[in-house]
Parts: sequence; C-alpha cells; structure tokens
Amino acid sequence: MVSHNNQKKIAVVNDFSGFGRCSIAVALPIISVMKIQCCPVPTSIFSNHTGFDSFFFEDYTPKMEPYLAEWRKLGLHFDGICTGFLGSEEQISLVKKFLEEFGRPDTVVLIDPVMGDYGKPYPTYNMKMCREMKKLVQYADILTPNLTEACILTDTPYREKWRMAEIEKMAQELSDMGPEKIVITGIPQGSFVANLCFEKGKDVMVRRTHKVGTSRSGTGDIFAAILAADAVNGVPFGDSVKKASRFIKKCIISSIEKDIPLTDGVCFEEHLAKLGK
Repeated sequence: MVSHNNQKKIAVVNDFSGFGRCSIAVALPIISVMKIQCCPVPTSIFSNHTGFDSFFFEDYTPKMEPYLAEWRKLGLHFDGICTGFLGSEEQISLVKKFLEEFGRPDTVVLIDPVMGDYGKPYPTYNMKMCREMKKLVQYADILTPNLTEACILTDTPYREKWRMAEIEKMAQELSDMGPEKIVITGIPQGSFVANLCFEKGKDVMVRRTHKVGTSRSGTGDIFAAILAADAVNGVPFGDSVKKASRFIKKCIISSIEKDIPLTDGVCFEEHLAKLGK
C-alpha cells in the first residue's frame, strides 16, 4: 500500500492572503525551508489582508469539509498541526475534529489564538467564539498568545503595565487548560519587548529584544511557523523562541531599510536560507 506519511509534515490551518505577507503565505516557505512539508488548510481567501483599505474575501468554511475528505482518502497523518486565525464558531469546531482525526499521539499541536491586540478583541470575535477558543486551547501542546489574547483566555482585565510575576501567573493558568509550552508574546518593557516562555516542570524564561520599528502584519505567523517546525525537528523550546525572535528582528530591520509599508509585512525572503541551516 502506498503511504503518504514517509516525510515530516505540518498542516497549517489559517487564511490565505495573496498579498501582505501573513498567514499561510509566510508559513509555507518558512516550514518548507526548515525541511518539513507544509500542507495548508485554508479557512478563507483574501486578495490582501484586512489591514488594507479594501480587499477581496471569500469564506472557505463550506469547502473545508470536502477539502479534508480528500485528505481522509489519502490516509494522511501529521507530525505537526498549526492553527491561526479562525473566523467563526463553525471553523473552531471543524478544527477540533481535524485535530482529533488527523493527529497522532506524537503530533505536535501549536495553536496561535488570534483573537485580538492592544487590549481589545478583534471585531469578528464575540463571546461565544472566545468560549470556543478556550475549549480549543486544551488540544495545544504549544500556545502562542500575545498579551491581549492571554488576558482574554484567562478572563484577566487588560492594562498597560504588568509585573512579570503576574504574566507568569497567566501562563500557569493557560497551562492548566492543557498546553505544556506557552509563549506570551509582545510584552512591552520600556525600549524592550519581551516574550515569556513557560514550560511545565522548568524555570520560566523571559526573552527580551530591543524594539525595532512598529508592529507589522505577519510577524506572529512567522513566529508560530518557526516554533512549529522546530518542535517537529526536536529543537529545545527556549532555543526555538530565541531563534524566532532574532529572525523576526532581522526581517523588520530589512523592511525598514527598504522602506516597506507596514501593511506589506516583513521582507523575510532574503533571510530564509539562514533558517534552513
């Protein structure tokens, strides 16, 4: 019998944007250059992402089940599954089924709970979706919320100033929901930005880097893709977070040098070869 499972594979459940460097469009080349086959599951199709003034959009929810039915026929299983933006309760439910069917006991599941930023949920996120996302979190081995999303998932009021002990407490609460490893990203610390890395049974690590420029689309997707690929390749969690943070910083610097608009994401292409080493 022919097997389609002889090579390491990561399924990426996210939207596809033709322009703007985010979601599947950045995950696919990054995971591929890290020597893993990337298998996209599109949740919606955009000509360019929603940070632009106008865009074409098609909801792919009705097509997801027949799409996955063909994978079912092929008997596919995945070494990793990485989820990003989910636009409805129905999509979250479909992802739960996908994780249960196509994962294995040793499949690494990374969930990036794309729910909000700057202290507020995204307009598409209502209370029902927030509750469903909390249920999805229990499937994660690795969880990568930003500070806003960590607050939403733990019902913690958002504010501008935090002590690291308070953020560590949120990480512990998130871990109690299921994930072994958590990175709370984008923690402001003066001229630095920090990521808090929590791993069950190990000391908490805080990775700080100097702020460079302003927020750009797709950096969270790049971060998640590197962590997912490294996890499948057996790279220690702390090393992976450090690598992802440094890579994104280099990409942001290059984007500033080339005067790339913020909406256009980061020009990561010229740095890709370094990830493959």
